[in-house]
Amino acid sequence: MKHQVCAKADLAIGQQLAVEAGGVKLLLFRLEDGFHATQSNCTHLFMPLKKGKIIDGCKIQCPFHRAQFDIRSGEVAKWADFPPGIQLINTVRKEKALQTYAVSIVDGKVLVET
Repeated sequence: MKHQVCAKADLAIGQQLAVEAGGVKLLLFRLEDGFHATQSNCTHLFMPLKKGKIIDGCKIQCPFHRAQFDIRSGEVAKWADFPPGIQLINTVRKEKALQTYAVSIVDGKVLVET
């Protein structure tokens, strides 16, 4: 099902927005190549990504343990490596991609399919 989450004009290129679509908390991103949506929490220790930085124009970096994910595909670009010692947890918390959601624009409205 598609859910309207905002207007296209609400986000500039390089910005992100925490939204909810059909009861699912998401992060909506506007990159150079368009809009993308991912789950709102990191797959490492389920910390919120909403204060994460967009780096290299297409990755979100977790503000807690620095895991990086490709916003377009959800794939892990770099697994958690901060603070020192976090690697011990990584022996149990294996790399896992973010879930992504299809986004479409209709009449200037941003729709996310959940």
